[in-house]
Amino acid sequence: MPIELKMPALSPTMEEGTLAKWLVKVGDEIQSGDIMAEIETDKATMEFEAVDEGTLASILIEEGTENVQVGAVIAMLAEEGEDLADAGAPSSIPEPAASPSPAPTGSAAPAASPTARKLAEANGIDLAGLSGTGPKGKITKGDVEAAIGANGGSATVAPAPATIPVAAQASSGSRVIASPLAKRIAEQKGIDLAAVSGSGPNGRIVKSDVEDFVPADATPASTAAQAPAAAPTATPSMAVEDGGAPFEAVKLNNVRKVIARRLTEAKQQIPHIYLTVDVRLDALLRLRKELNASLEADGVKLSVNDLIIKALARALQREPQCNVSFQGDVMHQYARQDISVAVAAPSGLITPVIRDAGRKGLAEISTEMKELAGKARDGKLQPHEYQGGTASLSNLGMFGTKQFDAVINPPQGMILAVGAGEQRPYVVDGALQVATVMSATGSFDHRAIDGVDGAKLLDQFRNLIENPMGLVV
Repeated sequence: MPIELKMPALSPTMEEGTLAKWLVKVGDEIQSGDIMAEIETDKATMEFEAVDEGTLASILIEEGTENVQVGAVIAMLAEEGEDLADAGAPSSIPEPAASPSPAPTGSAAPAASPTARKLAEANGIDLAGLSGTGPKGKITKGDVEAAIGANGGSATVAPAPATIPVAAQASSGSRVIASPLAKRIAEQKGIDLAAVSGSGPNGRIVKSDVEDFVPADATPASTAAQAPAAAPTATPSMAVEDGGAPFEAVKLNNVRKVIARRLTEAKQQIPHIYLTVDVRLDALLRLRKELNASLEADGVKLSVNDLIIKALARALQREPQCNVSFQGDVMHQYARQDISVAVAAPSGLITPVIRDAGRKGLAEISTEMKELAGKARDGKLQPHEYQGGTASLSNLGMFGTKQFDAVINPPQGMILAVGAGEQRPYVVDGALQVATVMSATGSFDHRAIDGVDGAKLLDQFRNLIENPMGLVV
């Protein structure tokens, strides 16, 4: 039976994507795990991995096509023994399976593809009891897999072709079908594939199934914080007088569309509270100079931003009531400080995550941040490198910005906005001096974080920056 290859959801917020490039052509033999195409998501350019095997019968969406909806059929895959012409187009209404005439006693075995025969033999399936869905009633691998799932390894009645959740297959005693990449991710995360339902062909578990899997005993997170904003009442568009100034209409890419939607939702749904402190940087700059001199032989050069990441993570360790997210009827308080760091990429803003920053050393944070920032600018970040995060940091100091208020990145509970360090008159021990001072503004979700708790966090942050030995011990 021809297999429809559909536009995958490669990130939690993806609704449509751009099919940037095909890496295969019609007639190519495809194996499970092969990279077939590059797809531009709302965050980065991702690889589309094959989850089944066969021959590419047709390409339905040409490369360069934008706004391809998730779930749209982009290509067709023919299984072994199938005619490419017959598998070249999707069918919105599946044709009824051909019912071959019963084979008389002593007649030849029913027509089946070699893959189907091997699978049937390995699982004790009697091919004579199956109805084939391939050309002229030929039995395909999908028919045998359906029989395995429906009858626990012994088929005497032809099952209707269906997509069978892998969890159901496992419970009936059959093997779990999953792509190699899905198996690797499941092993890394300690996920039992028998509990995961597959969305691929014939119930195969694919990468997104494992990444999106939530154990049945997990506390369900309320969707209130993530629910899209209610559609505003439609109002007639108003013409704006532009004085005849020339302009160029620039079409939004997927990243910019998501930024616009999510930050609009954040400002509409999250009650922001803003708190600002001034922080002396002189001691931090002296320590940075000393550390860089000692790390020069290792090829590590710490930036001020690396030390700020560490300071925010340590401050969240000391004030864990700010390391939270509002989830409707519950609040998630995180035991780890995963800092999302805003990076300006050509396609738009993206926030790679430094995991467990509170426990990492400065050299490790610096090396990891440089690698993630480079991948972000090249559009090569993988989902696990930018998804999640318990708090965010946005630093515009390198552009000379003195102070700004950042928008919270939902469902997180706070973001720290850092401005430029500049020399200012500053009172030190009762005397007026010139000091290097930086303004830092915390934006807090007031549903989850009270003003006094936000103030405590900023006080800890200031103490760590002004007494920076706390960042290296």
